[in-house]
Amino acid sequence: MSAEATNPATPGPVVPAAPRRRSRPRIDLRRLGRAALLGPASRGRLPDAIGHVVEAHRFHYPDADLEPLRRAYVLAESSHRGQMRKSGEPYITHPLAVTLILAELGAETTTLTASLLHDTVEDTDVTLDQVGDQFGAEVRYLVDGVTKLEKVGYGAAAEPETFRKMLVATGNDVRVMSIKLADRLHNMRTLGVMRPEKQERIAKVTRDVLIPLAERLGVQALKTELEDLVFAILHPEEYAYTRELIVGNASRADDPLAEFADAMRAVLRDADIQAEVLIRPRHFVSLHRTARKRGRLRGSDFGRLLVLVNEDADCYAVLGELHTCMTPVVSEFKDFIAVPKFNLYQSLHTAVAREDGQVAEVLIRTHQMHKVAEAGVVALGNPYAPPSEEQSAPDGERVDPTRPGWLSRLLDWQEAAPDPDTFWSTLREDLAQDREITVFRPDGGALGLPEGATCVDAAYAQYGEDAHACLGARVNGRLATLSTVLRDGDTVQLLMGQDPASEPSREWLEHAHTPAARIAIQRWLAAHPGADGPAAEADDTRTGPAQPPSDAPATRPAPEAPAPRPGAAITVVDRPGAGVRLAGCCTPVPADEITGFAVRGGVVTVHRVECVAVERMAQAGRAAVDVRWGDTTECRVTLFAESFGRPHLLADLTEAMALEGAEIVSATVEPPTEQRVRHTYTVQLPDAAHLPTLIRAMRNVPGVYDAGRAHHQAPPS
Repeated sequence: MSAEATNPATPGPVVPAAPRRRSRPRIDLRRLGRAALLGPASRGRLPDAIGHVVEAHRFHYPDADLEPLRRAYVLAESSHRGQMRKSGEPYITHPLAVTLILAELGAETTTLTASLLHDTVEDTDVTLDQVGDQFGAEVRYLVDGVTKLEKVGYGAAAEPETFRKMLVATGNDVRVMSIKLADRLHNMRTLGVMRPEKQERIAKVTRDVLIPLAERLGVQALKTELEDLVFAILHPEEYAYTRELIVGNASRADDPLAEFADAMRAVLRDADIQAEVLIRPRHFVSLHRTARKRGRLRGSDFGRLLVLVNEDADCYAVLGELHTCMTPVVSEFKDFIAVPKFNLYQSLHTAVAREDGQVAEVLIRTHQMHKVAEAGVVALGNPYAPPSEEQSAPDGERVDPTRPGWLSRLLDWQEAAPDPDTFWSTLREDLAQDREITVFRPDGGALGLPEGATCVDAAYAQYGEDAHACLGARVNGRLATLSTVLRDGDTVQLLMGQDPASEPSREWLEHAHTPAARIAIQRWLAAHPGADGPAAEADDTRTGPAQPPSDAPATRPAPEAPAPRPGAAITVVDRPGAGVRLAGCCTPVPADEITGFAVRGGVVTVHRVECVAVERMAQAGRAAVDVRWGDTTECRVTLFAESFGRPHLLADLTEAMALEGAEIVSATVEPPTEQRVRHTYTVQLPDAAHLPTLIRAMRNVPGVYDAGRAHHQAPPS
């Protein structure tokens, strides 16, 4: 957008061109500049300077109304007249080049109109109101979205705040970012006469922000060229070496990819499948990555084979023929047609091998898929037009081009970013996470998250700051800690507490990968500097018996060693008058099926029949003693509760037990493990029949995910 952008003093990177159905000669911008200097054509006649734009536009839209383009060019040319680029070209050549890039990608007329005008408000006396009056609200919005903020008013924050403004505008209309990407591509093509330090600064912003945005919007044609241009500036030696590799491969006498392509054409011809088989050269960055991964490059590594067909079903027919008649590399197969990428990309990926060790990667897609793969959201025309029936789908996270899931999340967290520096650094971190997963809620809804996201991230994605009350999760039906890393396709049920004063844990920051989660937790911790979240209460109970908080019902301290438990309610059939005690390992209560074993001193220890100690003593040859319950209902029993750490949990749990008539004899809490806490209580109940009700009450306490009778692995009596 800046008038500082100039043509390079040295040739830029040679980017291998993607296959097209119709090729056009490279546009001479100097000739366009001379045509622009001649001024606009007479009213009603298209100016010669936009002839190439019109030709490219009519290739995609044969019936397009060209009058808005004519009027936009007239206004842009007259407004920029007298402004020159540093190379000496009229400035109008820049909006013309940007518009031509978009026209060749298949942008519709409104986008092209705004593209011609995209610098008028920023660099001339034209106002947004004038643009709106002459071209309508849509064009006005697009031009406003790409207009930079003034450095005078924002200082060093102008660049991050401009990007924030642009992303917010993109949230309402993705065409804003399409224009910005094309604008940056032309400026990167013409960066050569700038100072090296300025070239490097612009290249780094392009690498960190705009290339990831191009990837997420699916505009691969712009993304790959931007990558190569950045590569040439930031890594000139590696770029020069990669260029030598390409030149050396071009001089080879044989071409393995051409041989693979001929073999594939023969296979598909014999199968009567109509398909185009094209060789798609790797661009510089792709080849550089391949060389680093594989070391010595094979001839077939310099490109991939692209098979274009007419229908989706033909893609799978081609795949079947290639895997049947050639040698497939099964590990390379990926189906992005059945499960498209989050940026709308669809294709089948596979690879085939020859006996000489050459392996060719193969992409199989329809012509429409190829158009979308190259141009992304630009290829969709006006994404705000009513969709046709075949375009509608229930899962908006993947198919809605107007508000993809990653963009919605970005717009949510940017509102909470406290300052431009935080926004700028967080934006770069967020965009560096270039892979997405989809996880599902129990109600069937979907959440889009970056790869590596945890249950913490899922909680804040679903509930925002209400996720402070999250206690834990179930992943695919199994209990999981909040630090659990999620995988694509997982089903996540988040367990939420009811306490409005719930607090996040500082430890959650270690497991939060999304900006939304990190910023929300950091904001809460900054507002509560003395708090440590749910772990604080658990830390107070890491050793020894639990000490209930002041608002909890009083409990008796646990003795140093377990005392013999009275068994007055039990009759020993075989040994009338023998002393009886209830085993602490299984704590039997009236109505339990029981058995006994004699121990030293003539005392009979009573166990539940399913106790593990019973089996152990029977295997040791110990004789069982017949015992029966008397008529009393009072009992003492040991219970456990497993919970997620949260404030006031101990108080809530002991209160719930007291309300059920349980007298707590002793209580212990084990040290927390990954925010899970295990409580053990010995309680006295007036009636054993109340035990199921007591356990249900314990399970109903928020944060408790399991409760029941304790089973200790104690040594036999």
